[in-house]
Amino acid sequence: MFKRSKKQSLFRPAGFWDIRAHWTFVTVFLFSVLALLVVWLYAEILTPQSNFDVTKFVATNLRITDPDKAQNNNIRLIATGDAIPHDALNLRAKTDNGYDYLQFMDRMQTYFAASDINFCNQAVLGAGEDFGISGYPNFNSPVEFAQDLNKVGCNLINTGSNHTNDFNQDVIDASVSVWDELSVFAAAGANRSLDERDEIDYFEVNGVRFAFLSFTTYSNAAGETNYGLTSYSDDFASKQISEANENADMVIVSMRWGIEYSPGATTAQRDQAKFLTEQGADIILGHGPHVLAPVELIETSNGNKSVVWYSLGNFINAQTEAETLFSGFAVIDIDAEKKEIIDVSYLPFYMHYEWTAEQAANEDLLARDNFEMFIIDDAEEPLKRSQLNTTI
Repeated sequence: MFKRSKKQSLFRPAGFWDIRAHWTFVTVFLFSVLALLVVWLYAEILTPQSNFDVTKFVATNLRITDPDKAQNNNIRLIATGDAIPHDALNLRAKTDNGYDYLQFMDRMQTYFAASDINFCNQAVLGAGEDFGISGYPNFNSPVEFAQDLNKVGCNLINTGSNHTNDFNQDVIDASVSVWDELSVFAAAGANRSLDERDEIDYFEVNGVRFAFLSFTTYSNAAGETNYGLTSYSDDFASKQISEANENADMVIVSMRWGIEYSPGATTAQRDQAKFLTEQGADIILGHGPHVLAPVELIETSNGNKSVVWYSLGNFINAQTEAETLFSGFAVIDIDAEKKEIIDVSYLPFYMHYEWTAEQAANEDLLARDNFEMFIIDDAEEPLKRSQLNTTI
């Protein structure tokens, strides 16, 4: 692990859309299907017009007007959902020399490069070919999958999920070890020992010290050990956050929770989010449902506040439902002097692939090809070549 400190650019790529207004309590359903996204954009943010200039809109709605001051005193964090190397992706990534996943997501490099802290969620094991490459339902990806996530810009990594126990502890150990060789701030969630599970990762950006914690609320299989996966409990989370607050300015918590394909937040999730906030979590990044769910600001009676993304949806993946293919970057801007969140926004993207109508009707999943990720502004033309039967 390493520490990095740099000045953050205020450049906002075309497509960033603000979803917060002066820290009043807000719950925003981003979208569960593309139609809801369009409705939301026009109803909540945009006045419909034929020649809308997103860049101009963003530039005139920045809350910070002194570029030099902003350059020195702000940190941008972006967060994405599940990165899942399904069989079709593995097939198309295979080369004569290994695997190349960067080809599918290289358009995203610009947006990672415009941020300081880039949270990515490796939702499955990645121990490599020595353990056999496999997709759903028991995943083990090539080591190149993690390497290419790092190349595209991922530097804060969740490694714990309901799939962490798909195989034995040896596979977990090998998967975690891949990240040891990569330049990241921290990777947490899957562990090689009890000490590693209990140790909190810290890193520093622009003078702000962060703690990174990861918890998973459910698992598809029982683990071989009591430490391979960092499982959630109120007691353990409280202990970890308490220690983190003693040693860091801000606490980031990754949460694997919720109901798959549900665009809402359950009562359990809301209770856990409130509890984590009471303990001192500042940012809660949720994942697991594979679709987008609400984001809100939580304020508790003890004066604590947190921004909670209940589900970030997916990142690179090959699922079939439209709502799993339209996700995006959660964007959080932090004042480095005050050490507090000053802005929250969102940049939607589309995970594209192609197959014929006949292949789709026959659910010939391995026939899918031309995987590529697009920012939503650039998705209209490729979407016409898909079999999703929807439009921008």
